[in-house]
Amino acid sequence: MKLVVAIIKPFKLDDVREALADAGVQGITVTEVKGFGRQKGHTELYRGAEYVVDFLPKIKLEVAVADDQLERVVEAIQQSASTGKIGDGKIFVSALEQVIRIRTGELDADAL
Repeated sequence: MKLVVAIIKPFKLDDVREALADAGVQGITVTEVKGFGRQKGHTELYRGAEYVVDFLPKIKLEVAVADDQLERVVEAIQQSASTGKIGDGKIFVSALEQVIRIRTGELDADAL
């Protein structure tokens, strides 16, 4: 099993959610986060004063998937979140040791 964490632009959330549903993902966790990568933020003008926005709003998605779903899920996120511009985000994949469904006690793939 794998944990896929993706950082994407906020306006791409609906596209990514639909792509994940089409890829067979049954559940995702979504968090509103702020951060920066190579963009290093940007400057904005507010009431005549210029200020630096260091942390940009992003969406963090977390999806637990079986090993055989991994390639489809990563491809679905990559294609649906891409705008071709800087700041599209990143996808992180890590191994999951164990998954337990709290309600039933099911383990690993059965708990997904």
